[in-house]
Amino acid sequence: MNRIGILAGGGRLPLTIAESVTRRGGQVHIVGITGEADNGITRYPHTWVNLGQVGRMVTTLRSEGGELVIAGSVRRPNLYKLRPDTSFFRSLPQILGLLAGGDDSVLSRVVRFFEANGLVVRGAHEVAPDLLVGEGALGAMALPPEARADAAIGFAVRAALGPLDAGQAVVVSGGKVLAIEGAEGTDAMLERVAQLRASGLGVNGSGVLAKGPKPGQELRVDMPAIGPRTVDLGVAAGLAGLALEAGGVLLLDRAEAIWAANAKQFAVEGLPAGSVGSVAAYRDEASLTGRVMSRRRPGSRDRLDLEKGIAAVERLAPLGTGHGVVVASAYIVALAAAEALPQMLLRVRALRQWGVGERRRRGVLVCRARTCEPETFASLLAQAAAQGLSGVAMAGAADELAPLEDAGPALADAEGLFLVSCHRPDMPARPESSHPIAFRVHEQ
Repeated sequence: MNRIGILAGGGRLPLTIAESVTRRGGQVHIVGITGEADNGITRYPHTWVNLGQVGRMVTTLRSEGGELVIAGSVRRPNLYKLRPDTSFFRSLPQILGLLAGGDDSVLSRVVRFFEANGLVVRGAHEVAPDLLVGEGALGAMALPPEARADAAIGFAVRAALGPLDAGQAVVVSGGKVLAIEGAEGTDAMLERVAQLRASGLGVNGSGVLAKGPKPGQELRVDMPAIGPRTVDLGVAAGLAGLALEAGGVLLLDRAEAIWAANAKQFAVEGLPAGSVGSVAAYRDEASLTGRVMSRRRPGSRDRLDLEKGIAAVERLAPLGTGHGVVVASAYIVALAAAEALPQMLLRVRALRQWGVGERRRRGVLVCRARTCEPETFASLLAQAAAQGLSGVAMAGAADELAPLEDAGPALADAEGLFLVSCHRPDMPARPESSHPIAFRVHEQ
């Protein structure tokens, strides 16, 4: 094994990779991002860098063998403390280009950036294969049959949303989808499920977290991972276990995680992709069209958000979930499963990608008309406006949309939002279809 350079953000993963590589006789050099990487990296040959020191990052990693693993989280930087070097300014157009889009597009561009600078980007699973979850039960407990049935639904939700760069993890209990991961991450989603449980949703001792990579996910920099905290949060959420895609998830602090699972009689099991069966297929709504009903019109960027939001709610319709979604800059920020739309809107405020407080409105709420009550529609639009959204789209059959279309345009105009009504023909699900929705907006 060549010497491996590790570009380290926050969390346990960079150190876990270093431990795995050195345990098997390899060598590492860790380039730690100041303010993010754990001080434990000082146990290994290391270099500290500021996020603005792009030249130092690249030069150090090249000198240490040229093979790079990118691991760990990075928060939004304080621009006043960046201390950029000359390479940062030379690379500024590429760096600015990294910031647009969802996780998959951003991380793929990060890989291309480092490859263009002469580095070979490797995945954590390539240099530390012992971290991968294999097939079968990892501890003393296997998933019971009812949990496997829930896992099948969770894997189906993941498959439906994967092409839209969303839904890496899903919680299902008793055949009902409780939560779908958006920009908040798996831990925050599990904490939300625990709150649902406390409200009497009846998930105690049942249900699973289904987790794995999205189709086309850049696994070299974004392999899904779990650890002891995931187990603890799953137990607190009242779940029976974790259903993980074998070969597609990293397990950190394996001994501690398995000990915690065994102590709580909590199952952690690796399932082959496709082994849980298919429970539903998403719709092919190629003829779906929208009508702009408000004075304000969606711009070109809004239309991209509309298309992705409509695709998400329609793909999830046959699975009985996903009645609302918030999309900003073509990135799915939040999805509503068991929670009501107002609760979903409240939590987007805290998401880093959302950027509340900007002067320019951006992002859309797309919801199913049948889940919107006409008497509360005004407050929903007011809340969408308060979150800085550009507009709202309603999707459904004509009879579902009619009550909202009567008063909706005037309410949207009062809030400065655009309002789009999307009439959906009564079409059966097409199991063979896997194409995104061809969505068209017509002006009134």
